[in-house]
Order: sequence, then C-alpha cells, then structure tokens
Amino acid sequence: MKRITTITAITLACFCLLSCTQNKKQMLFNEKNLDNWFILVSDPSVEAADLFWVEDGVITSSGVPHGYIRTLEKYSNFNLHVEWRWKDTPTNSGVLLHVQGEDKVWPKAMECQLASGKAGDIVLMREGTGITIRDSTYLIRPGDSPYYVVPKNEESSEKAPGEWNSYDITSQNGTLEAKVNGVLQNVGTDMTLHEGHILLQSEGSAIQFRNIWIEEL
Repeated sequence: MKRITTITAITLACFCLLSCTQNKKQMLFNEKNLDNWFILVSDPSVEAADLFWVEDGVITSSGVPHGYIRTLEKYSNFNLHVEWRWKDTPTNSGVLLHVQGEDKVWPKAMECQLASGKAGDIVLMREGTGITIRDSTYLIRPGDSPYYVVPKNEESSEKAPGEWNSYDITSQNGTLEAKVNGVLQNVGTDMTLHEGHILLQSEGSAIQFRNIWIEEL
C-alpha cells in the first residue's frame, strides 16, 4: 500500500508539473479574429481590415501600405514563437519586440528581421535602443540614423517562398536569442529595452502568420 501511495504521489506531481508548464504557453492568435490585436495603418484612406485579416485560420497582410498589428498587452521576459510565409514575391516584414512609445511607422523597438534572405538580422529602432552582439555594443544616439542593422551569424536558413518558416525568439533579462527554422542566427546581451508590445509588420508584399504563442519566463 505504501509503495502504491508513493507511485501515485509521484504521478500526481509529474502531472501537476506538466500542467503548470503547459499553462505558461499563451496563444496570441486565436485563429478566428484579431480582437486582441491593435492595427495601425499608415494611410488613413485604407481600412484596417483591408491591411490585416484572418483567412483560413491564419493572419494575412496585403503588405501595402505600411502598418502593423501589435499585442494589446506588454511583455518582458518570454519565449516567443511565430510562423510566417510569403504569399507572393517576398520583400520585407519583421517581428518587433519591446515596442514602446506612440503608435507610428515605425516605433521604438528591437526588431527580429523578416526581410527575405535576412531573417535573423537584428534591427535597432529609434534613439536609445541598444544591444551587445559578438563583443560589439550598438546604441542609437541622438542625431544618429533611427535604424541600425546587425547581421545574422549564419547563411540564410529560410525556406523557399510559399513555405512556412518559424521564428523562435527568447528575451530574458536583457539577453536576446533568435532562431530561424531551428538555426540560431543571433544572440545579444545588455538590451536597453526590457518591456513592451509585440508587433508584426506590413512592409512591402503579402505575408501570412500563424501559430503565434508566447511563454512568459
């Protein structure tokens, strides 16, 4: 009886641990609508629903004009998973982290690049954004260009246009890791941005997103 009780206790503990781990994963996209996202369109003559919409369970963006969807909530330490593919000719887009300040094209943030062939690049956006990558420290100072690109480590690990790709991004206590289709493309430390919204760009041509989830750390 004692042995059975011990086994039962261990089983329950494992189940509880597994449940707690699973509960940390939060779907940011419900595959039905964009009710929990804010949409910004740079051209006031274009309706938000004509720039971003849900089609067959995935988020679709026309890519034109420039704009974005961003989470209503802010996040700090997390694992983020995003899948994307190009519907037409690949151009440019991005996953922006720790988005701060007013909504505009483009806000202050740290970007994990989605431009075709450059997924894995890190882009600093706006004054005060900084990071250390491969023993070099980058910081946008007053009077500098508002954007600075730090190239990825490896050759492109993107799939052919029309195929689904995955971004796995970890941001924890100022450290940033970006994996594209499982390949670690960039690692940075000492980020100056630690909290903010998460944003997906419309920046050139039709792109789709799916299976977007976050695990807070």
